[in-house]
Amino acid sequence: MTKNVAVIGAGPSGLVVARWLVQQGFEPTIFEQGPMLGGQWAGLNGRSGVWPRMHTNSSRTVTAFSDLEHTTDHVYPSNREVLDYLRRYADAFGLTPRVRLGTRVELIDRDAAGWVVTNAGAAERFDRVVVASGRFHCPAIPAVPGLDTFSGAAEAISTYHYRDGSTYRGKRVLVAGCAISALEIAAEVAELGAAQVVVTQRRQRYIAPKFAAGVPSDHRLFTRYGALAAETLAAADVDRMLKEIVVGAAGSPDQYGAPAPDPSLSKAGVTLCQHYLPLVAEGRISVRPWMKSVAGRIVTFADEHAEEFDGIVFGTGYQLCLPFLSDDIRAILDLDAVHMDADRYTFHPELPGLAFMGLWDQSGGYFVPLELQARWIAYTWGGAIPAIRTSDQRSAIDAYRANRGTPQKTRMDLAALTFARAAGVEPNLDDWPQLRRALLFGPLTPSCFRLEGPDALPDAAERFARDAARFGAITSNEMTEREESDWSRVQRADPVLSPPASPPL
Repeated sequence: MTKNVAVIGAGPSGLVVARWLVQQGFEPTIFEQGPMLGGQWAGLNGRSGVWPRMHTNSSRTVTAFSDLEHTTDHVYPSNREVLDYLRRYADAFGLTPRVRLGTRVELIDRDAAGWVVTNAGAAERFDRVVVASGRFHCPAIPAVPGLDTFSGAAEAISTYHYRDGSTYRGKRVLVAGCAISALEIAAEVAELGAAQVVVTQRRQRYIAPKFAAGVPSDHRLFTRYGALAAETLAAADVDRMLKEIVVGAAGSPDQYGAPAPDPSLSKAGVTLCQHYLPLVAEGRISVRPWMKSVAGRIVTFADEHAEEFDGIVFGTGYQLCLPFLSDDIRAILDLDAVHMDADRYTFHPELPGLAFMGLWDQSGGYFVPLELQARWIAYTWGGAIPAIRTSDQRSAIDAYRANRGTPQKTRMDLAALTFARAAGVEPNLDDWPQLRRALLFGPLTPSCFRLEGPDALPDAAERFARDAARFGAITSNEMTEREESDWSRVQRADPVLSPPASPPL
């Protein structure tokens, strides 16, 4: 029997899943509707939310896969450097010839013989399909009364269509939202000479800088300890722990002149952005509550304050959009603009042979959990790990459905551990006493998931030790008094973790 797989999308998720499918003996064909591989990182207008001046908000160490190093020395690579990385990755693993560029998938369906993928009216049959088309292509524009009447010369757009901040020079700009793209664009527009920049938001988030004491913030915010704490300790304790890291690095937004966020970091949320708060402190960006209405060029806010604007940029999130799935598949998944029933965002027991990549929403970089999800898919289909029990899949979907209606954003560390456990590659602390501190409190680099399990690498320990110590945060295996205390609390909360061991799946 052949093992041909259709992979939909040639961005990071499509490339990494194809790489691991090849490793397991499959023959993937990668369908890419754009004229080049790279997905969002191709930066193509109308097909990508990446703008020319954008740099990553995740550090180079975790914006990588485990089999290829970056060639840049920049801690936060530019979007062009990430695209170059993805091209080299595709070449390194023989994926480039497998990519069909300019091929838009119109329909994915199934029949008694397998999966059918239709493009340009032609149908092809595959044994399996991986949907890796991306989570961030359909901007969610909130309903604001009168928005359709906005008449500013710079128009109302989403961050997905933003390209050049210099076009707003001398103009009055309203940026809606408090997530990464909104704040990065607000800062860029202000620095490039906009006459006025106002940010409107429903709630004030905490803001973490990219660096704190010379260490990338994602090395401290997204750790294995943080994920274990979130699973075992009271939510208030985890909230307090994360808030100490964020406020200790940057203070509270109200100290800069922004509104005071909710005392609970989990309720307020957190955004990683280097330049936004200093610009608020300088008066170059002002902050208003959410919009009440729009009339022509005038925007009225919830506090009844009204101003004229030349342009509005919406950074208000994305809808889950998979228009090529058949009605039958959509019904099984109970798919809507936010939700999709799937075991850990990946499999559904009634859709064997179909998998999904990268369709969850999270804080932090995606590359590490994407590779782990890809390995889980490839190992499951290739037989490297036991098949998932249908009852377990249904239980996972039931648990997800019980949380519908609540915020769906997760964290990079939680996503990484979820997929590492599923793929059987979460390292056991007992096996690596010399790396114990780094594995708990160091960055979740791709190298730490090549220590054991399928496809372990002989030099993974050396690579991980180097990665963890790169910025001086983890230079010895002796835990600090605070780290010992924190780890003891987690162990006491979950006896399975005493002595230290891998958390149960």
